[in-house]
Amino acid sequence: MFDAADVHVESAFWAEVLDGAVVDDDPRFHCVVDADSTWLIGVQHAPDHTPPDWPHGTPGQQIHLDLHVDDPTAACACVIELGARPLFVDHDPTEQEVGFQVFADPAGHPFCIGWGHPDDDTIRHHVSDLIETTE
Repeated sequence: MFDAADVHVESAFWAEVLDGAVVDDDPRFHCVVDADSTWLIGVQHAPDHTPPDWPHGTPGQQIHLDLHVDDPTAACACVIELGARPLFVDHDPTEQEVGFQVFADPAGHPFCIGWGHPDDDTIRHHVSDLIETTE
């Protein structure tokens, strides 16, 4: 759930980033859903929303998403085109196998575009091993 002063702009941004659609039947709350109409995120109207000052400011961040992608150059360009603001772009996806860049969405919430991270099967295996060792 994201707070935003402009629910329309915030939900439209995340719908584009997540390749979804906006359900906007209530001006105070929008849902972003995928192609199967599965709920992905919500955006609620917060008229006094103050964007967080990332990384250590006041107010602090309320949420931080990490989005892992296969084509970071295209993903970073896409979010900027959609209205994201770069916060930390120290890693160049054309020069590094693993890295991330930090952006702020239209309401100021920070999020990362990351690349080169382990695939889903590797992560599942790692998590499974961790669970087995703690049981």
